[in-house]
Amino acid sequence: MKIEEIRRKVASKEYDFLRKGECLGDRVILLGLGGSHAYGTNNENSDLDIRGCALNSRREILLHEDPGQFVDEETDTVIYSFDKLISLLSNVNPNTIEMLGLKPEHYLYVSQVGQELLDHKRLFLSKKAVHSFGSYANQQLYRLRQKSASTMKQKELEEHILKTLEHMQTDFSSKYSDMPHDSMKLYIDQAVQEGYDTEIFMDVRLTHYPLRDYCSMWGELQNTVKSYGKIGKRNAHALTHNKIGKHSMHLIRLYLMCLDLLEKGEIVTFREQEHDLLMDIRDGKYLDESGKPVVEFFEMVHDLEKRVDYAMEHTDLPDTPNYEEIDEFVMSVNERIVQGDENL
Repeated sequence: MKIEEIRRKVASKEYDFLRKGECLGDRVILLGLGGSHAYGTNNENSDLDIRGCALNSRREILLHEDPGQFVDEETDTVIYSFDKLISLLSNVNPNTIEMLGLKPEHYLYVSQVGQELLDHKRLFLSKKAVHSFGSYANQQLYRLRQKSASTMKQKELEEHILKTLEHMQTDFSSKYSDMPHDSMKLYIDQAVQEGYDTEIFMDVRLTHYPLRDYCSMWGELQNTVKSYGKIGKRNAHALTHNKIGKHSMHLIRLYLMCLDLLEKGEIVTFREQEHDLLMDIRDGKYLDESGKPVVEFFEMVHDLEKRVDYAMEHTDLPDTPNYEEIDEFVMSVNERIVQGDENL
């Protein structure tokens, strides 16, 4: 679908909710393409995904309310509230940071404050990208490794889960009360549980630590470990429905975007240079006769992992986003909303 067709479609009655929705309408500041159309990897069967941002209302700001996001499942549209989007961007969330790196023609609407957000995109970039993109990529890689063999060895699975948990731990410092860097250690050792070869252990040394923060952290870790069982069930569905090529492509794309962030400090959503490679992966060039990823694909993944590790050590990006300037930007926008500024 060409961009002109997309614009006509979004202007049609089917998308009237964007103009008439209670939390949308004139509160929308940014509207653009998402998914394969944004990456340049779409084909004739690709769905149209729309992503955007809407300002919080005066009431929501003053009463500390936040709708979070609006989702229209029929059209695959997600509109984030300004407050939620800022939070996600500050953590270099892959699904939202890509909204700041679209091709100019892939933005369907940009208001004055929407342009301000785009102009401030570098404030959100930091080494957190390694852990946010890495966590997404690690779970995607797990799914693919399960598909490349009938079952994944228990030892390999434990190592994979540990890597995901370590990515999560990095974000704990920004979400919960400070703790010494060695106060929570996760590692693999000989199993004590029956039926396991190895398993993940943890050493925790905390004193005078807020109970609620600890419970929340524990809940996140527990949910992640449980989720791997659910992923296994979803893999069978993906295998049946020939989605492995698409999942493989997105894994490579995640690594490539992460490298752009670390090496160049740039958000590149449309993968023009790697288009042919990504489409080859999507179309099954790196799958065997049974539809499973071949060895060459995993070698490609391994090379990209090594590049990301090297880039992490040599990047000019700061450890964390520029929170002070982000706060200044958010305060400026919210102040104008509260004061009734109509030029947003």
